[in-house]
Amino acid sequence: MYEYATPAQRPWYRQAWPWFLIALPASAVFGGIATLILAVQSPNALVVDDYYKEGLAINQQIHRQTAASDMNLNALLRSDGKQLSLDLSATEPVADDRVILQFIHVTRAELDREVIMQRQADGRYQTALPELAQGTTWNLRLQGGDNSWELGTRLTLDGPFQTYLTNAR
Repeated sequence: MYEYATPAQRPWYRQAWPWFLIALPASAVFGGIATLILAVQSPNALVVDDYYKEGLAINQQIHRQTAASDMNLNALLRSDGKQLSLDLSATEPVADDRVILQFIHVTRAELDREVIMQRQADGRYQTALPELAQGTTWNLRLQGGDNSWELGTRLTLDGPFQTYLTNAR
């Protein structure tokens, strides 16, 4: 008679297929947990709660930009790394004794800064440069002291700079 040799049965945990079949649902569970942790810890700051108010604010901004265009207003902003200097030019002299310059970070609202620039005897506006993160991109918004006009530009800050603020429409 023939005798058949039966291979020694290995325990299930020493075989590849059970681990492969366990790995698929386990990876989905771990991925779900990681997604849940990210969703709970990350703020959703880019979502606007009151979109109607935001729409009204955009209309006001367009009105201010139109006013700057009607005045043929342009601005040159310079920085030496410590001070900001602003030259305004328009068809008629600008009557504002102070202007408001906003540094708006493109993604993180907590980094936004606002400075008030005072007119000096030579007609230029000056103030100290606020602490800003270097190497990042900023939207600059310049408004009159009475918020009747607005100019803007985008700037990547990497040391002393010179930039023109124009009508952003």
